[in-house]
Amino acid sequence: MNNKKEIMKITLWGLVLNVLISIIKFVLGFLGNSQAVVADAAHSFSDTSTDLVILLGVKYWTAPPDENHPYGHQKIESFITIVIGLILLSAAGGIGYHAISTIDHDHVERLKLFTIIGPIISIIFKELLFHKTYKIGVKTNSSAVKANAWHHRTDALSSIPVLIAVAATLINPKLMILDHIGAVIVAAFIAKVAFEIIFKNINELVDTGITDDEYGNISEVISKIECVKGFHKMRSRKLGSSIYLDLHLEVDGNITVTKGHDISEDVQQALISSNKKIIDVMVHLEPEE
Repeated sequence: MNNKKEIMKITLWGLVLNVLISIIKFVLGFLGNSQAVVADAAHSFSDTSTDLVILLGVKYWTAPPDENHPYGHQKIESFITIVIGLILLSAAGGIGYHAISTIDHDHVERLKLFTIIGPIISIIFKELLFHKTYKIGVKTNSSAVKANAWHHRTDALSSIPVLIAVAATLINPKLMILDHIGAVIVAAFIAKVAFEIIFKNINELVDTGITDDEYGNISEVISKIECVKGFHKMRSRKLGSSIYLDLHLEVDGNITVTKGHDISEDVQQALISSNKKIIDVMVHLEPEE
């Protein structure tokens, strides 16, 4: 429940800030005759879509297990994160297409000096929002919140070529082409982040197992537990940011059922304590061969 409150709080802050920044950039761009700043305002406003997706989805993926969903609802988070990745990819495509398709256009607007305030505000506050949101994403172990944090950073990055374009145009109108070049570079960066987010969470939806490093860490934890002779047939699955484990544990075949149960409990608690992502461990006891 605390995780849910923290996620909703930082996402609401992001939503409010996105709306305010969008309004400021639109007014400055409109009054200052800058199409680039107006377009940047529209991009910032599109960020509200991911905030709304999280606000609508967090109550579902944090819901406890029920009769129809005995493993919980964490996969909803993976699905929502993919949606955020697709929104990022769409934003990258729009920025890149607009930059390339208008590269040969004449730019005759006379910009006003105060227009430069818009992208400066966006870069500073969206970068601060990225760090705060990503910190909450790590704390709550939420892939959706971390993906939304990257969305905030891409907005800050996309404002950089706008800032360069405005500054360069104020100095020399012939340098407007820098806006297009910078926008293409930023679009490529956004697309890279989007693809990483999408494919990572697709792997979670199709129950991709843990990594070799994670397996090694688990093996090391189990090897330190007294009376454990070995383990095999370990299976893992990911639900959202959580990990479920299923393994066969080898013990002395002459011990009592009670002793075997205690060993299983020790293994479960040790693994869950060693990695906050592990939330359940199913242990099958077998006599040592």
